[in-house]
Amino acid sequence: MNRTLKTTAVAATFCAVAGAGIVGYGEVTAEAQTRTQEQTQTQEQMQTTSATTARHGHGHGDSFSGTKKIRVDGYSVNVSCSGHSAARKPVVVLMAGAGDGLDSVAGLQKTLSKKNRVCSYDRLGEGESDQPNGIQTINDSSKILTGVLNQITGDRPVVLAGHSMGGYIAARYAPDHRDKVKGLVLMDATIPALTAGISKAIPESATGLAAEMRAGAIAGNEGQNPEQFVIDDVKVRSAGRIPVQIIKHESEYSQVPDYRPALEQMWSEGQHEWLGLSRHSSLSTAAGSGHYIYRDRPDIAVKAIQRVTAQATARW
Repeated sequence: MNRTLKTTAVAATFCAVAGAGIVGYGEVTAEAQTRTQEQTQTQEQMQTTSATTARHGHGHGDSFSGTKKIRVDGYSVNVSCSGHSAARKPVVVLMAGAGDGLDSVAGLQKTLSKKNRVCSYDRLGEGESDQPNGIQTINDSSKILTGVLNQITGDRPVVLAGHSMGGYIAARYAPDHRDKVKGLVLMDATIPALTAGISKAIPESATGLAAEMRAGAIAGNEGQNPEQFVIDDVKVRSAGRIPVQIIKHESEYSQVPDYRPALEQMWSEGQHEWLGLSRHSSLSTAAGSGHYIYRDRPDIAVKAIQRVTAQATARW
């Protein structure tokens, strides 16, 4: 697209790309600026902790606190870990949405790390990690995630807690890594068939902002996003009997009122599809929240992650 889109939560829901780009933000609200400043302050605190407490080695997955760069498959990947927990308790790994680095979940990580070992990382193309060499598929992203987990969690199992595209990647990663992933929390995760869904909810005949949203979402799904990650339409595969908590937003899409009902239906149906990940999946709505559930309702996000971690610990 040849013009910058207006700042909208709709764009964030489809493919959250902060800054500029296909589905980007041309304007930054005062609230967003405040949030960014708070995230930066929290991240700086974590980096200060790193300077004083970092230790080497990762066999037990509890080897350092703070932020550092690790090498994975020839790339430099920015990771952050904090907190401690019992040796047999899963490590919580936070996965931000598209356009967001680990700094966006720093506040959530800080809260969770009071009772858990919690880590996060910048995927290629995000934050302080290297840029990808080209288009990335789920196999490419999964390879990086495996390399990260091997280094920051050692032989301990993990609970993946992903927002938006981070949730989509976590949900697709889990079925092929049942030995490692023992629980999932999906916070308004990108739905399994977004391209088909958005194409139906907003027809090609749409004009104005709705047309831009449609085109931007489809282009983003084809890899025109910071990570150059292709978001394929897929069928949901089982990840076994692991606990899975799916949380959806309560209200979105106010900027395109004519298509809002169809978009909400599309998103809700997509969230229900993720229930197929496990016989022990549950779906709830975060009252009072938009797409960024962990910001709008951090209490709900924290409780869900703690609950799934406890369930995973009991099963392990």
